Amino acid sequence: ELFWTRLGDSALTLNRVGNDQGTQYRSGVYFHDDEQRVAAEAMKEKMDVAFGKKTVVELKPASEFWVAEDYHQQYLEKGGQNASKGATDTIRCYG
Repeated sequence: ELFWTRLGDSALTLNRVGNDQGTQYRSGVYFHDDEQRVAAEAMKEKMDVAFGKKTVVELKPASEFWVAEDYHQQYLEKGGQNASKGATDTIRCYG
């Protein structure tokens, strides 16, 4: 339920989360077994009813996962920025 709470109305917009758009911003639940699939389907149906329309969150089997390179980990902190929950600092772009 936390996933759906945080996703909010973005569950209704395809390939968009907040102001960010593109296929990299699609929302999805990726399951590892039938038990997780059934739970995900049930929650999606529950949220379709709660929103009063069909959500666009994709439900798919989990595939292989690759951890990003070290230089991508804690990217903001490495650049001297605050990435903690609730931080209100403006994120600076740098290369």
